[in-house]
Amino acid sequence: MGYGVEATVTGTAGQWVLLAYRIPRQPSTLRITIWRKLDRLGVARLGDGLVALPADARTREQIDWLAEEIGEVGGSSTVWLAAASSAAQEKAIAAEMRQARAAEYRAVLEQAEAAARARPGERSRALKRLQAELRRIGRRDYFPPAEREAAQRAVRALAEASPEAVR
Repeated sequence: MGYGVEATVTGTAGQWVLLAYRIPRQPSTLRITIWRKLDRLGVARLGDGLVALPADARTREQIDWLAEEIGEVGGSSTVWLAAASSAAQEKAIAAEMRQARAAEYRAVLEQAEAAARARPGERSRALKRLQAELRRIGRRDYFPPAEREAAQRAVRALAEASPEAVR
């Protein structure tokens, strides 16, 4: 699903969907719920109450749904389509998003390596959990880092070492 920021180098900047929002301070559970949903989407945080995702039909729809939800809890939001004013700015946002996913993939890799040393039943449970985690990360991985392939290899190796696991 990677988004080509390299296209910005040639002068055609990619589009981004931005969400500018304000959420009531109380009850705090509303703010936390929205923040968690933003994290699951893998947004780039551009500032307080301003997040971005590469624009496509799926991300636009997800941001629109979130904007609607913010309004339902008494907040306010505005959705924008925008382009960075320079390739350097766009590359910086993409790099930030890539680094966040890289950290998640490194965690999966470490957990897969630890699970490979576990007993068969534990290894099987860890495999299912790690496969699900790779799918979750993949849904918010707009600029795939090198760590993605290493994590996928480690989970595949765990699957091959876990014949008792249902794949």
